[in-house]
Amino acid sequence: MEKIFESEYRFLCILWENEPVTSPKLVQLCNEALGWKKSTTYTVIKKLSDKGIVKNENTIVSSLVGKTEVDRQESEELLQRTSHGHIPTFLAAFLKDRKLSKEEAERIRQLIDEAEDGEENTAG
Repeated sequence: MEKIFESEYRFLCILWENEPVTSPKLVQLCNEALGWKKSTTYTVIKKLSDKGIVKNENTIVSSLVGKTEVDRQESEELLQRTSHGHIPTFLAAFLKDRKLSKEEAERIRQLIDEAEDGEENTAG
C-alpha cells in the first residue's frame, strides 16, 4: 500500500465513519470537519482512488482498505523510522517518563504473551 499522508488519513477517518457515502455528502462532511472546499475533497478522493485505497462508483465512495490495515502500516513505518524496527528500543523511548495504569500494563503484558504464542505456533 502506498504512503498515506496525514490529510488523507483524516479524510479516511471521516469516510470510515460514514461509508458508503455519496460524494456530495462527503464534500459536506469534509467541509464541516476539515474546512475543505469541494475541489480539495474531490482531489483527495481521486488520489486515494489512484492508490487503490478508496473507490468512487456512481458518486458512492467507499474504502477498499480498512482502518486496522492503515493503522498497522503507519505503526510499522513509525517503528522503522524511530527505532530501526527494534521494538524494545521503541518501547523504551515511548514509555520514558510515562506512568502506566495497572490496566495498561496488564494489556501490554497480554499483547506480548499473544505475540510470543504466535511465534511458537508458527515455529511448531
